[in-house]
Amino acid sequence: MSRPDPALLDGLSAALEAELDAAVAVRHALHRDPRLSGDEGDSRDLVLAALADVLPAGAAPEPVAGTGALLRLGPPAADGVPAVAVRAELDALPVVERTGLPFSATGPAAHVCGHDVHVAALVAVVRAVARAGADGLPAPVLAVLQPREEKAPSGAADVVADPAFKAHHVGAVLGVHVQPELPRGTVSVRGGPVNASADEIEIEVHGRGGHGGYPHRTRDPVLAIAQIVAAVHHIVSRRVDPMTAGVITIGQVQAGSAPNIVPETASARGTVRALDADRDALLAAVRDVVEGTAAAYGCTATLEVVPNEPAVVNDEALARTVATALGGRRREDRPTGLVLDTTFRSCGADDFSHYGDVLPSLMLFVGTAATGTTPGAGPGLHHPEFSPDDAMVGEVARALLASVVAAGAALVPAPATGSRPQPVPETTSLTGADESP
Repeated sequence: MSRPDPALLDGLSAALEAELDAAVAVRHALHRDPRLSGDEGDSRDLVLAALADVLPAGAAPEPVAGTGALLRLGPPAADGVPAVAVRAELDALPVVERTGLPFSATGPAAHVCGHDVHVAALVAVVRAVARAGADGLPAPVLAVLQPREEKAPSGAADVVADPAFKAHHVGAVLGVHVQPELPRGTVSVRGGPVNASADEIEIEVHGRGGHGGYPHRTRDPVLAIAQIVAAVHHIVSRRVDPMTAGVITIGQVQAGSAPNIVPETASARGTVRALDADRDALLAAVRDVVEGTAAAYGCTATLEVVPNEPAVVNDEALARTVATALGGRRREDRPTGLVLDTTFRSCGADDFSHYGDVLPSLMLFVGTAATGTTPGAGPGLHHPEFSPDDAMVGEVARALLASVVAAGAALVPAPATGSRPQPVPETTSLTGADESP
């Protein structure tokens, strides 16, 4: 492992600042005309067109996971040099936007999760690296324009299974997410679980319908589902170690067709999330409660679990390496100008977890809560009014750029003067990374 060259990062940082206006223009174009999961082809093409003028000869985009793309800068994959992959999500949400931005979307889809900011930041990084010359980097950079983060089938799972991605000998994967639960000017980097697993549950209770005036002749599924909803919310407090994190939320309940009729069935849907709680044990407890509570009211119940994403678990060594590179006692010593946080994690979910299943990966979070406000008090992720300002593109891009350089230096031994970085075995470990700040 070698330490990042400060002069290299200084040069790339200067190049990055010159590309921010172009990146913000990309953000506006994506935001104004969003595409939902599985339909990101236009967004992908818009981004690739915004990069075409700076790409060196031979740097050709490759399709991945259907509507996504890969773009490699630096020594080719055939050289066997491990690359640092950087993921950004192309898709928007099925939400009608209420931000009032001059570049606001007007249809039934909107970038209210920050993906437009993430993509624009990656555009700035790629343009800066291409302008400055990728051969000076400690490791190649693989830009991953990923589809379908917001909806199954998971775009990330398809990317890591795609032969096109595997061919690039990726040694580490970086991701970033804007985070309104963090104060503005903060970047969070920590090892271990940082986002929860997320599974959907569908509960259906079967009873005996009848007249509301003769409830003793029925077996009321509405009463049973009401008790189930209350009971499952107690699982975490009584079946999960209080030193670990998990959450169960029932967000939808349906039953009946008239006020004076006891229906035959009632149903509910929700989400079960485990950060460092035991995911399988939590789901098993839900099943116990659903079936047992229904039986107590003379009903039967079925529980269907729709698996979604595993937890996002940051590689400990990669997190130490990047945190050391981003940290600094004084603001002027920090390459990003952002204050380093090493504590944040949440029960949000992200399909970035699939990269961590097969490779050292690291998700960073960059705060958006305005100075003087309480983090999390304003519109949050997926809210129709969530809208980070354009300056966030630069903050996210600076965090990504410094992380790319640090991760590359950890992957590839320092080359001899004037030589190209040498490949290392695919089993190279990052455990020799710098100590935690």
